[in-house]
Formats: sequence, structure tokens, C-alpha cells
Amino acid sequence: GKLRDRLAEVSVDHNCGTDRICYLATAPTFFATIVGGLAANGLIERAGVARHDRLIVEKPFGRDLASARALNGVLRAVLDEEQIYRIDHYLGKETVQNILAFRFANSIIEPIWNRQYIDHVQITAAETLGVEHRGRYYEESGAVRDMFQNHLFQLMSLVAMDPPVRYHGQSVRDRKADVLRAVIPFEPARLDRAAVRGQYGPGVVDGAAVPGYREDSSVAPDSNRETFAALRIGLDNWRWAGVPFYLRSGKRLPEKLTMIAIEFKRVPHLFFRQRRQDQIEPNTLTIRIQPNEGISLKLGAKMPGSKMRIRQMQMTFSYNDAFGDFPATAYEMLLLDAMEGDPTLFNRSDAVDLSWEILKPVLETWEATPASPAFPNYAAGEWGPPAAAELLARDGRAWRNSSAPARFGAES
Repeated sequence: GKLRDRLAEVSVDHNCGTDRICYLATAPTFFATIVGGLAANGLIERAGVARHDRLIVEKPFGRDLASARALNGVLRAVLDEEQIYRIDHYLGKETVQNILAFRFANSIIEPIWNRQYIDHVQITAAETLGVEHRGRYYEESGAVRDMFQNHLFQLMSLVAMDPPVRYHGQSVRDRKADVLRAVIPFEPARLDRAAVRGQYGPGVVDGAAVPGYREDSSVAPDSNRETFAALRIGLDNWRWAGVPFYLRSGKRLPEKLTMIAIEFKRVPHLFFRQRRQDQIEPNTLTIRIQPNEGISLKLGAKMPGSKMRIRQMQMTFSYNDAFGDFPATAYEMLLLDAMEGDPTLFNRSDAVDLSWEILKPVLETWEATPASPAFPNYAAGEWGPPAAAELLARDGRAWRNSSAPARFGAES
């Protein structure tokens, strides 16, 4: 009631009208209470001729399929879907939005963006930080809920989606939802072949000794909560059938890094006489979301000299070199979109449901069974547990790690 009265004064004093955006940056357990209070006091209402209120909701949107659907029900009882903006700051990053421009504004890219030319896709979101006294939250969340249901699935959808009819909220979000509908369901009985979980123990990060996850005062000493997860995802559609998407995210890894690596298939016949010194590797396109934002394409080229010797070289585009500093932060861009009524970069209710449906077998299986091998199963400063490397090694592949180059594009 006090907020209602204060906003009424502001509207009169500044002649700013009655449309409102309410931004809930709170724990999701409070969403229903807050929305109910806002609606009861006339601070938000369904769109009409005179008003068009909007509600911005921070992640996490629920903690599983049932809670997400219940929360959607609460919001939809008060507002229409087009008034609800589920914010994910990753989608406001310039480099994330550039995935669409890179794919669909360049005629040399889209024809090879499919199963005929791409061998597999890797998406990595690595952090050097631990839970940093947020153990109570992380005990309820874990890596899958914290990163996969929103950030990583959003990146995967942008990489894998088909071209939208136009750059418009519904069209773009329809194509992103199609990607999630195409995900092949996880089989609980064979989950160890497609999903890996880990928890960090004591170790060394950036030259400093750091404690393990269980040493946080708000974490149970026998916690089974994952601080690292890796998934092997298959898409059952025309474009991506047979192309695995490997997603991973974790705390206390060697480097803070978010990147997408698209590895292309090897050439069908290499007619050069190969020497021991040659570096014959598949072409790889790397989109680095943060830090040192940019795009790099690894190619094979002849070294200068009388012999035909192959070496790897990189063609690199750096955002900083090309455009300088970014004009706005991700949140600034998304909040402006919400003010202008553009939902393109916000999550829709069907996509939220689909993401929780995909993860349901993983979450339920992990909640019901203790980790094996027992936690902690990787030391802080390592790239996750050994099983994460084995997840790709079974397919004859390996994770692409960075060794913190001074400039993006430098050889590691």
C-alpha cells in the first residue's frame, strides 16, 4: 500500500503515466507473495487500453518442473504471457546476440552449419570462484539448476536453432523452443553415459590454496551437491541428427571462461604426405563469450619453405579491437528491451517447461543416489572430475581448454 501511494505521487509530480515495470530480483520463494501483493494493490494488472504493466523475473525460475509450472500459474493468473519478462543476463551480452548475426547475416556460414559438416559442439561456462559464502543457496541449487536450465540451454538454442522468419520476439523464441523440443530424453538407467557430476575439494587456483566446497560453514559436511556438471546432449532433428552437444559448467576451475567451440569434420582425404612435424587437426570455430570476447577460426596452412608442411593458424576477430568498449551492460540492454516491450531476448514459459523436462531425469536420479566415485572428486584448480574427460574420450573427442592467453586467438 505504501508503494502504491508513493508511485501515485511520483506519477503526478513527474507526469510519468501509470504504466509500470516491476522487477523482482529476489529469491523465487517470494515471487508468488510479491506478485499477489502488487496485484491486490493495483500496481500490476493485465494489459488494457489505458495500461500495459510488465513484470521482470530473475532466475532461477523454479527449481524443477513442478515448481516452475506452479510459478507460471501464479504469474499468469495476474498477467498475460507477453507481460512477463523472465530475464537471463547471458542473452543481453553482445557476444551472445552476435551468434545470430554471425550465423544468419553471412552466406558462407549457414550452409555448413549442420550435421554434414559439423562433428560436434562444446559449450563451456567455467568459473574460478567457489560458492563464496553462498553455500546455503548452492545446497538448494547446484550446478545444473544454476547454469544449465538457463544459461547453457540458451546458448545451445542459439547455436542450434533454425532461421526465424524475422527478428521478432515470437519468431525467435519459437525457433529456440524447437531446439529444446528436439532434445533426446535422458535415460536414467544409462545416465552415467551422458551425464557427469563433480564436487571440488581443496586445491590451488591462481597460485593460491583454496578450501573445498564442504569446508564452507553453510554446507553439510557430507554434501552430495554438484559444483560441476557435464552433459552429452543429442538433438533429434534434420539439422543436427548424430551431432553431440557437450555442455559443462563448474566452480573452482582453472580459468574463468565462457565459450562455444564448433569442431568441423575432418577432410575426407588428405593427399599431402604427412610428416611427424605436421599438425593435422580439424577446423574449429570458437566463439568466446567472456572474457576477451571474440571469434576465432582455426585452419591448416602451409608453412613457408620448400617442403609441404602443415601448421595450424588462427583467423581472429576481437570485439575490443573492432569496436572498443561495449556501450552498455547486458542488464542495461535487457531492461531497455523490457521498457520498449521487446521480449525477443527473454525466456518464454514453454521454453522454461521444456528445459526442466529435459533435466528432470538428471536431477531426480542424482537426488536419489549418492555420487560415485564419492565427493569430492576433483581438486580446485582442475578441469572437473576425470569422468568429464571420459565422457568425450568414449566418442574419440576431447574438451577444448584454454590456458588464459594474453589475447584471444593466441595459441595455447
